[in-house]
Amino acid sequence: MPNTVEETVREYYRIVGDLHCTEDELARIVAPDAVFTEHPNPIAPRGAVRSVEQNLQGFRAGRALLSEQSIEVLEVLVNADRAAVRATWSGTVGVDRGPFTAGTELTCVMAAFLTVRDNKIVVHDTYDCYPPLPVAVPA
Repeated sequence: MPNTVEETVREYYRIVGDLHCTEDELARIVAPDAVFTEHPNPIAPRGAVRSVEQNLQGFRAGRALLSEQSIEVLEVLVNADRAAVRATWSGTVGVDRGPFTAGTELTCVMAAFLTVRDNKIVVHDTYDCYPPLPVAVPA
């Protein structure tokens, strides 16, 4: 179990970025009342505020869509129970779905602010920046 804010944040990103990790692993590192805010981006144009259960649904959806995924944490700055994170996410679409075809590679530069309480994530605000998305054009 992580002992510091930085260790908790890094473990959280390790779990989220690993397609082999389980929902139970994720649930163990987030508080039951955690709130996840995704600010508007090309994937979620209106943004979203999610509960733990909604976040777990997204965790499952990502595993159903992607064949590969990784998160590289580039920087973690900690102040008391808060952490600012700069990271890069990359994934490969595993199935044709919506505007994406299998094999499409996606990347995202992330800036996030997290709050940790008792070695668990309680708040996660993320600002995801995607380059132009490679989407299938209808024939």
